[in-house]
Amino acid sequence: MSFEAKNEAGYTVVSMDETRLDASISEPFRIYLFDQIDSGSNQVVIDLGSVRFMDSSGLGVLVATLKKMAGQGVLKLAAPQPAVLDLFNLTSMNKLFTITPTVTEAIEG
Repeated sequence: MSFEAKNEAGYTVVSMDETRLDASISEPFRIYLFDQIDSGSNQVVIDLGSVRFMDSSGLGVLVATLKKMAGQGVLKLAAPQPAVLDLFNLTSMNKLFTITPTVTEAIEG
């Protein structure tokens, strides 16, 4: 499991070197995201570009992260692959999250 956070134009861009965001990785990823927020990151973009599959536990991590921010910041999701985007649309979570085609659009938008 490999996660990375870098600053870009005032945003903390979090990416992962994983193709699946499922039960096997969701808890370590949640801890990593919460650590970023606890360290003062209040504008976060999660780069989902490498994620080809996400299940309910992965979706739960994203919802928990949004709740942790509790309106005290911005959380955007960027570059979801078609299967992941389908999950957001199917569950209507696309209405809850700001989802952009690229990280650049998330930062600029």
